Amino acid sequence: MSVLRPMDKLPGLNTATILLVGTEDALLQQLADSMLKEDCASELKVHLANSLPLPSSVTRPRIDLIVFVINLHSKHSLRNVEESLHHVDATFFLGKVSFLVTGVKRACHCQAFLTAEEAAGHSLRATFLFLALKIEDFRATMAQRLVRMLQICAGHVPGVSALNLLSLLRSSENPSLEDL
Repeated sequence: MSVLRPMDKLPGLNTATILLVGTEDALLQQLADSMLKEDCASELKVHLANSLPLPSSVTRPRIDLIVFVINLHSKHSLRNVEESLHHVDATFFLGKVSFLVTGVKRACHCQAFLTAEEAAGHSLRATFLFLALKIEDFRATMAQRLVRMLQICAGHVPGVSALNLLSLLRSSENPSLEDL
């Protein structure tokens, strides 16, 4: 079984690479295109994958951030992400993994999903982002956010690390009873 590790490859000079993993090729491509339109001081590379593991025959740069895209309207999407997680080394979960949940207009519409998955995300130390990817303005805003997160995870923002970012994103969430 091939496991994706953050330090498998040496970092490229002034290069930041994100891996978008999901089952909806068209939406992933639209998000990737929106990200590539963003103004970024680094050379931005966006790789798309339907699932993990990545083919071993493909040459790739070091991956700085993995975003798993989950469509709430598709059980296949959720199963795909669950299976792909087995191919990610635990050290990626130190601020370099996010879950982008699509197909939701309001968080209250998917409370059962959120309870289980946010608990998993909390134990994995990953962030959850919610978005209606089909709406261009929302997609552009998410692209900006992902590019900024990517720059931090790639080490291109002085004084801020992926763990700092995770801490900042976590502090904006409601604390659970266990955290109090």
